Amino acid sequence: MPNLFFSAKRYADLPLHYGKVPYWLAERMGLLGGAIVESIVSEYGRSEVLSRLSDPFWFQAFGCVLGMDWHSSGITTSVMGALKRALNPKFNELGIYICGGKGKYSRQTPAELLKISDKTGLPGAELVKYSKLTAKVDNTAIQDGFQIYLHTFVVTKEGEWAVVQQGMNEANSMARRYHWHSKNLKSFSENPHTFIYGINQGEILNLTDTDAGATKKGILSITKESPKIMLPEIQKIIMPAHHEVRAENVNLKRLGSIIFLAYNSNITDFESLLLLEGVGPRTIQSLALVSEVIHGTPTRFTDPARFSFAHGGKDGHPFPVPLKVYDETIQILQSSVEKAKIGFTEKQTAIKNLTHMAQSLEENFTPDEDAFNKIVKYERRESHKYGGRTVFGKAMPPSQLSLFD
Repeated sequence: MPNLFFSAKRYADLPLHYGKVPYWLAERMGLLGGAIVESIVSEYGRSEVLSRLSDPFWFQAFGCVLGMDWHSSGITTSVMGALKRALNPKFNELGIYICGGKGKYSRQTPAELLKISDKTGLPGAELVKYSKLTAKVDNTAIQDGFQIYLHTFVVTKEGEWAVVQQGMNEANSMARRYHWHSKNLKSFSENPHTFIYGINQGEILNLTDTDAGATKKGILSITKESPKIMLPEIQKIIMPAHHEVRAENVNLKRLGSIIFLAYNSNITDFESLLLLEGVGPRTIQSLALVSEVIHGTPTRFTDPARFSFAHGGKDGHPFPVPLKVYDETIQILQSSVEKAKIGFTEKQTAIKNLTHMAQSLEENFTPDEDAFNKIVKYERRESHKYGGRTVFGKAMPPSQLSLFD
């Protein structure tokens, strides 16, 4: 048998989560996700949106700030579904279109690509070919035990494209997400991905490796082998199996500076925040994290769990989704985008300044590890005041909680 090749340095665990996103969250995810993408397009252009979608750490942080569980496979389906609903109706304005989806919707990708191509003059046949090739590479050329069940193809009016797709391994209840970006693609057969996000399972068959020339000659015989033969025991899991958010999952220095910015009265009196007057500390906390998703550099997303402190998580980790804060964040961000279209960029600048202020505070901030648990406890205790909600129901005041809550 030809040599196998490592694909080891960029792998993380995505535990499979089942069930549907509740309507009250799905609707808000579309509104906030759409506003964030509009802000990125306005500030940095369409190509930057695709670059970020092809960055798995940014993608995970984006899903967290939208209220999804911080480490589950469901982020992929829910985020791409929310963006498709939000962006496609605005294609004439934003120039970004999303095709495909989960299961049967993934098979509709070619028809959807041809439809948008007919309207825009894009090379539909070529885009369909690229869509099929990306799925084929991740399903066949890379035999890692994961079968593609979600395929989304994002294309701009210029013809630039990105693919976010996900495979499932039912044997170990894990998922692996694959990221592509045409801007960085030189070959479909040699190192085409911007990233593969999934569990490190040691040696796998990767026919897209630059050193896999000899292996490709034996592809017909190799692809008949069971993936189990090529998947030794798991060596390392980067994304942990535990559901709750723990202190070790978060950069406490970065999170602490956000909390300090939000709740220190001297900080929130800064001139640059005057246009956000009347906005409470809890919404400042969310806006600061949303601001970083819009304006942060790639190195800022190595701890995506931190972004779940914007709007919690639908399963209650680290705390219930604060709907009142979520809605205020949407309103402020949408307002800033709309005003910027007619030349009034002050509010957009004020939101951008939040991430700069947090980073400047971070330089001299000393984190208190005990404070992490206090923050989570505080958020849960105050959750009912902000319309806190999970898939299990609405948050209750502390006086109404049982001994076991």
